[in-house]
Order: sequence, then structure tokens, then C-alpha cells
Amino acid sequence: MEQAVITQLNIIRMSGTKPNFSELARMYGYDRKTIKKYYDGYEGKPKHRSKSSALDEHYDLIKNKLAIKGTNIMAVYQFIVDKYGEDICTYSNFRKYVKSKGLKPVKTEKGHPRFETAPGIQAQVDWKEDISIANRYGEIFTFQVFDYKLGYSRYPILTYKLYKTRQDVFDCLINSFKATGGVPREILFDNMSSVVDRDGNRANISNRMRAFAKDFNFKIRLCKPRHAFTKGKVEALNKFMAWILPYEGEFETEEELIQILNNLNQKICRRACDETGVPPLLLFQKEKEYLQPLPSDEVIESYLSHDRQTTVRKDSLVTYNKSKYSVPAEYIGKPVRLQITKDKLLIYYSTELIATHMLSDKRLNYNEAHYKQLMSGYIKDSATIDELASENLRLLDELL
Repeated sequence: MEQAVITQLNIIRMSGTKPNFSELARMYGYDRKTIKKYYDGYEGKPKHRSKSSALDEHYDLIKNKLAIKGTNIMAVYQFIVDKYGEDICTYSNFRKYVKSKGLKPVKTEKGHPRFETAPGIQAQVDWKEDISIANRYGEIFTFQVFDYKLGYSRYPILTYKLYKTRQDVFDCLINSFKATGGVPREILFDNMSSVVDRDGNRANISNRMRAFAKDFNFKIRLCKPRHAFTKGKVEALNKFMAWILPYEGEFETEEELIQILNNLNQKICRRACDETGVPPLLLFQKEKEYLQPLPSDEVIESYLSHDRQTTVRKDSLVTYNKSKYSVPAEYIGKPVRLQITKDKLLIYYSTELIATHMLSDKRLNYNEAHYKQLMSGYIKDSATIDELASENLRLLDELL
């Protein structure tokens, strides 16, 4: 309704005269009944209607997940979809809901220029370092993620690691080559210490890395220092690491955390890429045909480490092949390396051998001294500890 009509009706109402609704309708081009409705007090439809949302019952959860440092709206949306199903809402509606509630996090990311490469030519790699996340018991897991991304298709491979050593780089590259079925002609690295040796301000590719590249038939390219945008494709992949953060308190074991990362990897492969407009998985079907074959199994084996990395949990145990083995209590929360011999499990902290176990089918394998050390934090009497430790270990063996 035009303001002029409303003003005219107010004047008539204040004057106390009876309005001619038919005349007013002809004058202003409205229906007679509409004019009368406004004269009787109708003010029109409200500009904003208060309507409930299916997300309202999850408001607190959304708010808590968005409050996690480093996360973003897409990360929390993916978490909500995983938890409640894709029918709960579209990403567009989720974003609108978050903004309407004033929960939108501040964007800090900056864009970088990209460049394109033909299929099979290049991959870019980088580390996403020191990601920390707590499980539902409050235990903190700190780990590294090795990002490997094919340049043409943007097809990513994410590998969970506790360290960033040269051997870790070899293991991750081989894992990526196997997962993609071939080797690109060149790989772009930043100046990571596991790839280059430094002589003052000069960075030289290490001899061991040169030998690896020669045996796998790819060229090593290094980014210029402070020019991270030259490997912008893999840098762009790092933003997806925020998708892990909403799983804070949603998992129990390291194996579950690794599975979350693997699921994230699959999501990225199926999701339309911002730069190409199509999912990486689709373009990968073409790019994989241009990758070079892997070297012989003998060459691959010569570079692989068969050690496994893990973190000692609060119960002073590590897991290998669905069985748990103990270490001394002072290594709780620290990263350790598991080395397998023919019939033994050797556990190292850095280069120090801290525990040895015979491989077993038992679910729980406590060294009695390690168990007593754990109990000593709660019980001071050594005789009581000896008695309880023996009895508890016997009961655990019977139960498990």
C-alpha cells in the first residue's frame, strides 16, 4: 500500500468524516476492500517473520563447534551432516542460519594466484603441522598431516604422521604414489628440513632425497623462500584441516582419529573443487593415465620403514594389530615408534629402546613392572601394590 493512501486514510479518520472507499479505490488503483481493510487498522504483512528452524535444537552444539579455534562454517556443516544426515539442511541454509544467529567466524584466509599444469606433470606437497585435538576422555592427540596433491586434478592424499623426518617423507610419498597408481614427473616442495640440507643461507637437496627422486623418476622442485603461493594448490588443501576440529571429543582411539582423516580425504575427493568446478575424483580418472609407473618392489622396499608410529595413552599402553602393549609410565603422552621383528615388538622413544614384548593374540599385554609403576601413583605401600597388581593382572587375563 502506498504511503500516500495511508496518509489520506489517517486524515479522514482524524477528521471524523465517513470515507468513500469506492472513490478512493478508483483514485489510487486499489480494490475497495483493500482500502477499507487499511482504514480499519491493518498495517500490512510484517517485514520479517519469526520462523523456527530444524537447526534450533542443535544451536548449542553448532555454537560450541564454531568456537573451536581454527574451524570454519563449512567444517562445522560437514560435522553436522555426518552426525545428523544430509537431510537436515543445505549448506546455503546452514550458512544463513549461522549468520542470523551472529555465530559467523571471522575469515582470516587470503587468496593466492594459481597456475595450471598438464595431467601427470606435477604434484605439490606440504605438512600441516602440530594439529591438536582431544578425544572424549580429554586425552590430547598431536599429529602431523602430509598433504600430497596432484596439480591437474587436485586429487589429494592425506597421510597421518607423528613426526616429519626424512623417513616420514619417504613413507608418505610412497603411500601417495601407491594410492594414485603412479608417479608425476615433478614434485614441488617447500624448503623443509627433511628434503634440503642447509649450508648457511644456502639450501641444497640432500643426497638421500636426490637418490629417492632418481629411483622413482621424478624431478625435485623447491619453492622460493617466503613464496608459499607458488604451491597454492596444496596450500588450499590445508584449509580442509579445519574440518577435523569439530570432532573434538567425538572419538576415542588413534585408529578412530586416522579414520576421521581418511573420511575427510574421501570427502575432498568427491567435493567440487573451487578452481575447476568439478570433483578431483572426476579429473583424476584422466590424470592417472598420465602418471609414470612405480619402480620395482625391491626399490620401493629399500626406502620403506616398517616401523609404526603411535602415542602412549593414559593407561601406559600402545596398540599394535588390535592388541595393547605396555611401556613405562613416564612415556605417557609421548610419541613412540613400534618396530616388529619375527616374534617381538620393540618400542622406541626416539632412538631409545623402552620396552620389548613377545607378539601376542591377547588383547592386553601389561609388563608387571609397568603396571606396578602405574599403581604407585595412587598407592604408596609397595606390599599392597604387589598384591593388587598380581591379582588385577590375573583378572584382566581371565576377562580378556
